[in-house]
Amino acid sequence: MISINQKKFVNSLKQKKFRTERNLFVVEGIKLVEELLQSDYEISAIYATSIWIERNSELECFEVSEKELQSISSLKTANEVLAVVKQKEFQLIDVSSQLNIALDKLQDPGNLGTIIRTADWFGVQNIICSEDSVDVYNPKVLQATMGSFFRVNIVYLSLSEFFSNNKGLTVYGALLDGENVYQKELKSKDSVLLMGNESKGISEELKPFIKEKISIPNYGKAESLNVATATAILCSEFVRR
Repeated sequence: MISINQKKFVNSLKQKKFRTERNLFVVEGIKLVEELLQSDYEISAIYATSIWIERNSELECFEVSEKELQSISSLKTANEVLAVVKQKEFQLIDVSSQLNIALDKLQDPGNLGTIIRTADWFGVQNIICSEDSVDVYNPKVLQATMGSFFRVNIVYLSLSEFFSNNKGLTVYGALLDGENVYQKELKSKDSVLLMGNESKGISEELKPFIKEKISIPNYGKAESLNVATATAILCSEFVRR
């Protein structure tokens, strides 16, 4: 059985404050835990049903009932296993030799998770988030990544400082008044794709760092594209050139 203190501890990690204080986060569900086990993350504890433990008998686990697992889960229906994992310091890899993604004040967990999954699909290794973007360890973000979280570097820092310290990079800003991306020559190396906030777009203080303004042309009547969808379309254009 899981103790009351264990329940309180695991449930506290649903809040960013306690995830940060304890340097831990939660991964749950068969798919994500399988990805976790193939990564270099350090696992603090695993809570699992007898069915999952039977298939993974080599691992040390706390056996719990389905009801107990549900009591510590962030999912509507708990899925056999939940792991408490130690956070680690992400390191940017070779920013000057590839396309990177920068996210300015992104707020929606689903959008961040989808963008991480998109980056993994297109081979983008680095995502640089502004310090006020949604927390990557948010359970909704992790679920939306479908495991891609374990293969992409996500760092949080001042974007203005990052751009100031990396002036050799070509910063492409996704803006409504940008050039048609389908008619523009794009650099797939030494570059950053900057995506803005869901409702306000790219911050005014970051616009001076943009060297190339790009946009996705509108053929219908929608006012805008979802930022995660737009990121996927733009990444596709970068990699196919």
